[in-house]
Amino acid sequence: MTENNDDLGFAVIDSRRSDRTGYPEVVYCMGKTVDQSEAIIIRMWEQGIPVLGTRAQPELAERIRSRFPEAEYDDLARTISVGSFCKAEERQGLVAVVAAGTSDLPVAREAARSAEFFGSKVRLINDVGVAGIHRLFARLPDIQQARVVIAAAGMEGALAGVIAGLVSVPVIALPTSVGYGASFGGLSALLGMLTSCAPGISVVNIDNGFGAGYQANLINRIGSPE
Repeated sequence: MTENNDDLGFAVIDSRRSDRTGYPEVVYCMGKTVDQSEAIIIRMWEQGIPVLGTRAQPELAERIRSRFPEAEYDDLARTISVGSFCKAEERQGLVAVVAAGTSDLPVAREAARSAEFFGSKVRLINDVGVAGIHRLFARLPDIQQARVVIAAAGMEGALAGVIAGLVSVPVIALPTSVGYGASFGGLSALLGMLTSCAPGISVVNIDNGFGAGYQANLINRIGSPE
């Protein structure tokens, strides 16, 4: 297989990823300097590749938006996008991103922004955790319209199992690092989701909103009309 990689010295851009997988490379900005992330995003956009950056710093967003006014930055999700894989009016299906509480919202928003970037319609539903389960039931008709559900929760992570027992579509459990000491930075939610008795659940890593959004988009777009 012939690869077309663009070597910047500190990073090698996988400019042909969309040819292999259907979707372009995404820039994980955490751990990179602002200069490095900026250079990668600029080079990708110059090559005609729509760019999504995750865990993006506000300084990076300011630089990118000064160069590309069309860029969009979500300061809660910490995502920056220049262009999109498809236009808003071309998004398909429906992904429900359900956050247990407002503290889970940054990770849930990262999931939502990622799924939207790659071509899914998204409905974000917040603050419906099991401590006030009547709020979840009130939004259940909206959730049940989705082709796939992302359940973002910290603490004990019970939300994913509850939702999986109420819907007929795949549920992606997204553990967050929200919680007091014995939640171990999201480990208790992760283990609770992994050991849930409800079928139909898959689990991504702690705070991995991008991974949940990407996977949800793949499931949502299976069989969707082109």
